[in-house]
Amino acid sequence: MKWILFSWMLLAAGMLHAQDKKPPVTLLTNVRIFTGKDAAPFSGNVLVTGNTITKISAGPIATDRSMNTTIIDGKGQFLMPGLIDAHYHCMFANVPQMAALTKDFGFVAIMAAANAKDVLMRGFTSVRDMGGPVFGLKDAIDAGITPGPRIWPSGAFISQTGGHGDFRLPYEIPKSGNDPLSYSERIRAAAIADGTNAVLLRSREQLMAGASQLKLMAGGGVMSTYDPIDVSQYTEAEFHAAVEAADNWGTYVTVHAYTPKAIQTAIKAGVKCIEHGQLADEATAKLIADKGVWWSLQPFIDDEDSNPATGENREKQLEMYSGTDEAFAFAKKYKVKMAWGTDALFNAKLAKRQGARLVAMTRWFQPAEILRIATKNNGELLALSGRRAPYKGKLGVLEEGALADMILVNGDPTKEIKLMEDPEKNLSFIMKDGVIYKNTLSQP
Repeated sequence: MKWILFSWMLLAAGMLHAQDKKPPVTLLTNVRIFTGKDAAPFSGNVLVTGNTITKISAGPIATDRSMNTTIIDGKGQFLMPGLIDAHYHCMFANVPQMAALTKDFGFVAIMAAANAKDVLMRGFTSVRDMGGPVFGLKDAIDAGITPGPRIWPSGAFISQTGGHGDFRLPYEIPKSGNDPLSYSERIRAAAIADGTNAVLLRSREQLMAGASQLKLMAGGGVMSTYDPIDVSQYTEAEFHAAVEAADNWGTYVTVHAYTPKAIQTAIKAGVKCIEHGQLADEATAKLIADKGVWWSLQPFIDDEDSNPATGENREKQLEMYSGTDEAFAFAKKYKVKMAWGTDALFNAKLAKRQGARLVAMTRWFQPAEILRIATKNNGELLALSGRRAPYKGKLGVLEEGALADMILVNGDPTKEIKLMEDPEKNLSFIMKDGVIYKNTLSQP
């Protein structure tokens, strides 16, 4: 009895200590503030309490002397929301495809953890993961075991047989009901589902695992083995099964699609976001706009950051590239809800080029527009997950009450966006969730 009483006393003391513990406070002074909402930055100061922005002011901000406040002189540098990559593959960005599909999964996970730290150090404080076995990495980051961005996980990408997410070898088909899952299915990289019942089951499995949104493959891909780029995948009924499952959980479905038929079929079924869409025609772009669907476009062009492809895959790649300029023109013409992401896959060199892929958007947009897409717009897309969002609070903007994810740039990227190509040199300060991960301002 005495031991039980002593235990309760210790618990009560711990609870009182927790209540007395005050959140950390950081005051950033003398910064040029780009809110993500407004094109022009303004000079001011920002107060962070715990993980939340509590005050933004053009004038001085007084702090409570009883609080242990860290004051950082921003030296007139450019403060902006942390960048958001709306189409990323945390587990597969920096490993060769063959290694991802054949090596021990522990190797893949360690590579992914190393890359996650680099993603954060590049100024990307959030990513929307568009397919892969990412839940363990997300948990490790959230628990503070390894640094990395916030992750909105989709879980396994859901694909039909022979679709863009089918990595099985030819000898593994035909598949019978007694056959074991393929390696990519066992590690939960992909989920092969044919028919409405199977799509419903695999969708519910991803939601059970913690998916914040679902990702389905609606059409042919560039790097996939079996599907020509022009083919459509899944029927409207199959898409609708996933949409129903997601809607029941208060979230949404996004799809990989390039062609008008693939995009239109998905939208008719209630899909709320299109990934890629480079081969969309004008009628399809107008449909995207009229239905209020998000369009997550990537700057896929045949440049130095083009993912190496050969043979038929190279032909598919060039066909897809040929539509990129027109796709962006349609998106701008119809004022679609635009998101941006890199879709870095299976290439360590390209994984490091996140900032450069942002700069590539200057082919179609002004620098301030690009920064707004990669912060405010992408933050609004993350919020589409509703209560399935893994982090509670507003992202992509600097405003009072928003989560404290922000970076300082030594220079003005609204005038010289190429600064974002070299984050190691040009990012002096990185904060995620109120925690400082980089600060070189005090260095000589």
